[in-house]
Amino acid sequence: MGAAGRPMTDELSSRFLDVVGAPPAGRWQAPGRVNLMGDHTDYNEGFVLPVAIDLRCTVAARPRTDGVLHVRSLQRGDAGPVPLDQLGSAQGWAAYALGTAWALLQEGLDLPGADLVLTSDVPSGAGLSSSAAVECAVAMALQDLAGSRLPLRTVALAAQRAEAHVVGAPVGVMDQMASLFGSADGALLLDCRSLDIRTVDLDLDPRGLVLAVLDTRVSHDLAAGAYAERRRQCEQAALLLGVPALRDATERQVHDAAATLGPTLGARARHVVSEGARVHRVVEALERDDVAALGPLFAASHASLRDDFGVSCPELDTAVAAAVSGGAVAARMTGGGFGGSVVALVPPDALETVARSCREAAQQAGHPLPALRVVTPSSGAARVV
Repeated sequence: MGAAGRPMTDELSSRFLDVVGAPPAGRWQAPGRVNLMGDHTDYNEGFVLPVAIDLRCTVAARPRTDGVLHVRSLQRGDAGPVPLDQLGSAQGWAAYALGTAWALLQEGLDLPGADLVLTSDVPSGAGLSSSAAVECAVAMALQDLAGSRLPLRTVALAAQRAEAHVVGAPVGVMDQMASLFGSADGALLLDCRSLDIRTVDLDLDPRGLVLAVLDTRVSHDLAAGAYAERRRQCEQAALLLGVPALRDATERQVHDAAATLGPTLGARARHVVSEGARVHRVVEALERDDVAALGPLFAASHASLRDDFGVSCPELDTAVAAAVSGGAVAARMTGGGFGGSVVALVPPDALETVARSCREAAQQAGHPLPALRVVTPSSGAARVV
């Protein structure tokens, strides 16, 4: 943890002592993520290329012996005590933490209860996996308090199950895997079927680039119907194509089945198949140091998410175009869509120009002014003290 993170965690420990009446047994952190390529491919059992970033959720925790989990947040307030046998019915912001505890108990975790106090600098609704950061930080804390440790892939699947069944958001497993397995060396090439991972070096400094996130300040809710509808459409398309998941379909199959799929399912399948191919093409470009190839690949991804998958919005489209015109090497929307953020690869000396271009374009369009953050690859969830 760098110096920038210490004031936040020091405040967390002080607040924990104030509200619990005893010091925490430890602190645990988990990062958010930005996805370079591969959106809406994870729940289709495909490939993704996320980067864990240096924005994190931190949890201070202490065991209890009364079968109660009490969750508090410096940003969201006090969720109140919840008996362990009622965790599965949790609602609101605390459902991410309480649902994770519920899922871990299902995995056999022996937890007598706990006090948790959370803080996070991962912006909510920005498409940077603030929810997975909470889930993974809580999961690491609860395991240590219980004196046990599950395999990280099991933890990732438990956190995903918590979000699907308790929160009600049918997400894939990319976010949790990125938060748990993040690497300071670069991106993770993740196979969402096998959960195999390979680190892909980004070499940002040698390439004269930084990783920038443009938050449009337009929030989205992954539990809303549009996200679940896309997943149902993908499952229906796979069924009509006769494949286990759209990961297994080919562009030729999708093209030849156009009449059977119809325009909407055909477009959804076309995005997933083409996006999966783009993940591998981005990895190949990075490995052969072909930075010039990244711009067209990012542009094609954004167009596909906008036109075939229907998850972009005017604020995202404006930010992508303005980032590129301002000097970004590559830019695209990232995450689930319906708002959120743009990811961009930017030369450091173009950062101010990119930021200004995006602000001016947003202002002209009547959109909220976006916020630009430079983020760096980060290691995964861990105990920090």
